[in-house]
Amino acid sequence: MKGRLYGIGVGPGDPELLTLKAKRLIGECDIVAVPVKKEGEDSVALDIARGAVPIPEEKVRRVLFTMDKDKNKREECRKRATEEIMGILDEGKTIAMLALGDIGIYSTYSYVHKPLLKAGYDVQMIPGIPAFCAGASRANVSIVEGEEGFGMIPSLKGLDQVEKALAVYDNLVIMKVGSKVKEVYDLLVSRGKEKNAVILSNVGMEGEYVGPLDPDREYGYFTTMIIKDEL
Repeated sequence: MKGRLYGIGVGPGDPELLTLKAKRLIGECDIVAVPVKKEGEDSVALDIARGAVPIPEEKVRRVLFTMDKDKNKREECRKRATEEIMGILDEGKTIAMLALGDIGIYSTYSYVHKPLLKAGYDVQMIPGIPAFCAGASRANVSIVEGEEGFGMIPSLKGLDQVEKALAVYDNLVIMKVGSKVKEVYDLLVSRGKEKNAVILSNVGMEGEYVGPLDPDREYGYFTTMIIKDEL
């Protein structure tokens, strides 16, 4: 009998935000799989889970998902990762595959979920708390209220994305905005909206900053910005 794969969102950083279901399943599964970008790399998702659940190293399987710029290399790596997971499931073992935030929001897990589901394997997605939701709560800010709408940009490529989104949505969430904060700030200044933005950086992790948009600060990879029509 084949095993089951659980894709589990571990939340944004604070182990106390891990759901009860996620905690139970991580503890019960035979294998805890964690995506890494290169061999020997540490896993933030694993560190978060270990803050809530004892996970012996012998249960951990690091699965490589390259971030190579070559699309063919990325796809080949994802194929190998899927085959690796299939092999474990074919042995009848259950797997908890971890991902930051929510399992269904820009998660690496999706690259194995779809082909496994298509191949008839038993897979299940376990939700987690997204970083932008946790960060908004830390900032005491509602993302949307009443009949407002909001849009999301997963990784900012250009300011035209922000301009188009602000023309459509009342509120906007921009993920992985760290290196582009100053550019977005200048755009908001030109619109008189520089005070309508909140920065959520390293939420629940070391070096957390949750507060007003400060263009002179240094922001890392785990940085999200919320722009509201009214704060």
